[in-house]
Formats: sequence, structure tokens, C-alpha cells
Amino acid sequence: MNYPETTARGSSMRAQKGFTLIELMIAVVIVGILAAIAVPNYRSSMLKTRRATATACLLELSQFMERIYTVELDYSKAAFPAGASSLQCQRNLAEYYNFALDGEAEKRKYAIQATPQGSQTADTCGTLSIDQAGAKTPDNGSCWR
Repeated sequence: MNYPETTARGSSMRAQKGFTLIELMIAVVIVGILAAIAVPNYRSSMLKTRRATATACLLELSQFMERIYTVELDYSKAAFPAGASSLQCQRNLAEYYNFALDGEAEKRKYAIQATPQGSQTADTCGTLSIDQAGAKTPDNGSCWR
């Protein structure tokens, strides 16, 4: 016959089930600490990834301008951004960057810039730019990777 275990007072002891409030609070604190570390790192990674994509898109737009110049010998004849708006990178980044000519394209020179917008304005590099000579701004090395 099975008898329940009894304590010194004679009441039966039952096995504890579940978590105590202290254990639950410790788990919540650990999750909070991990989230406090992970979320800023995730946001920083997303800013860098979008910036890298924008730099690649600027290079692609620059190649578009060079193709026009090869045929027309005149940058100003490029239908920018209309002719280049079919680029997938521009559509993918439309929420984060605005791609446009910096001023007007002239016969022998142009400059294209990517201006951050929305959540991308937190990026420390700011507006990215490239011209017909391939000069990139800002040119601090960490923005154009």
C-alpha cells in the first residue's frame, strides 16, 4: 500500500510544480538584458546594410550615366532618374534613400547623391555622393565599403 509522505506535523507533502515568482523575475531580467544588447546591434547592422546597398546602387546609377555618355558623348542627355528608375536597388531602398542628381547633369559632368530618409537618417554618413570622376563623398573610408 502506498502512503503519502508526511511531515513532522502529520500533513502530507506534495511535489512542487511550476516556477516561483523570484525565478520568473530572474528570467525576465535576463531576457531584458539580452534585448538591451541585441536591439541596438541589430539596428546598427541594418543601417550599415542599407548604406552598403545604397553605395552599390549609386555605383550602378553611375554606370547607367557612363553608358549614356558612351553613346551620346553628353551626360545631360540621360533621362535621369526616369531612365534609371527601373533599377531594382532604387525600388528596394525607396523607403530609406532618395536617389537624385546633385544639380543638373552637364555635358561632361554629373554628380548623383543618395539622401537618407526615414529611419536611415540616423546613419552617421549622411548623404552619399559620386561624380563622373568616381569621387565619392563622404570619403572617410567607413561609408563606402
